[in-house]
Amino acid sequence: MAPFVASRVNESRKGIDKGTNAMKKMSVTLFAMTSALLVAQPAFARSEAAMIDAAAAELAPNDYVWTDTAPPPAAPGQPSPVAMAQPVTLVVSLPLQRAYLYRGDVLVAASTVSTGRDGNDTPTGIYPILQKNKDHRSNIYDGAPMPYMQRLTWDGIALHAGNNPGFPDSHGCVRLPAGFAKKLFGVTTLGTTVVITDEAVVGDRLDRSLLQTDSARANAAQIAALDR
Repeated sequence: MAPFVASRVNESRKGIDKGTNAMKKMSVTLFAMTSALLVAQPAFARSEAAMIDAAAAELAPNDYVWTDTAPPPAAPGQPSPVAMAQPVTLVVSLPLQRAYLYRGDVLVAASTVSTGRDGNDTPTGIYPILQKNKDHRSNIYDGAPMPYMQRLTWDGIALHAGNNPGFPDSHGCVRLPAGFAKKLFGVTTLGTTVVITDEAVVGDRLDRSLLQTDSARANAAQIAALDR
């Protein structure tokens, strides 16, 4: 959208020699078009998120879709755009074997995953990323490579790149396609929230109820009952 607006600005500059009235008309037109584009941006983002949600259901093993874009470098003396960007949240759906990445509340990426097989089930819960190491090797399973590892618990549960056959097959970790794991590693920080749920995730907006613990839900229900 930005190049289109810029071209309209260039056209308005060329109209200077055609007289003041023409310039005013061009300025009004440009203002109206720019305003319309700015208003359309949330709708465009929503449409893009809906397309990701639809594509996620059709992904083959090891496939992913990603539309999140890296912010531009910070200008000298200015705060980092990365620090100012809305935080990301990753939601892993065990029954769907999918991971969904949200920027703020908007779906920006989705991927197939492989979680824990029977007997090594991946535990559900709400986790902060505790540690990141792109060259990590397992200290439990004979030094097995775990590229782009992002630790969720200190007893062995993590996100990392790995074999993704299309069904639960890990020792408990969440295996991600290598490309997705690398991109995810680049947009998270220590403390980024990861939700692992036994619910089927649907829709192109983050369901904020997934970020509540059972205790928090129980407390909210009790408070709601008191207000009646």
